[in-house]
Amino acid sequence: MTQKNLAKWLKALIIGTGIFGIIIFGMLIPAYGASFASLNPELAYCYWPWLVFLWLCAVPCFVSLFFGWKIAKNIGEDRSFSFDNSKLLKIIAFLALGDCAFFFLGNWALLFMNMNHPGVVLIFSPLVIFVGVAVAVVCFALSHLVYKSALLQNESDLTI
Repeated sequence: MTQKNLAKWLKALIIGTGIFGIIIFGMLIPAYGASFASLNPELAYCYWPWLVFLWLCAVPCFVSLFFGWKIAKNIGEDRSFSFDNSKLLKIIAFLALGDCAFFFLGNWALLFMNMNHPGVVLIFSPLVIFVGVAVAVVCFALSHLVYKSALLQNESDLTI
């Protein structure tokens, strides 16, 4: 697979992920929340705080897709092992960690405001946080490897 082919596939995956995220956060979650609120009128006051909270949790994910697009563009331009890609991967990792912290704190805040169920905090929240931390660790590892590769590439460029 060529660099340009790989970049095209990565961009297609990024576009697909973005569309899927828009469908989930823009259509499915609001529709499901509205139907849940209509079936449980005693919990209808939780609809908007939860919807805004989930939309805010989605923002770092979409920002990460933007940085992923830049990485795919660099790969297509035969700059896979560059300091720029290393920096972008590190930014994505920090976004994932920040989103995990926001999700954790937001879940506890909603619990203390009596807008959350303890089961969500104890079961669902750790699962989401585990996935976010796993993404962050992978991005940090890739950032380190890309940085080391960029250093080696700069050394070999200087010796030739």
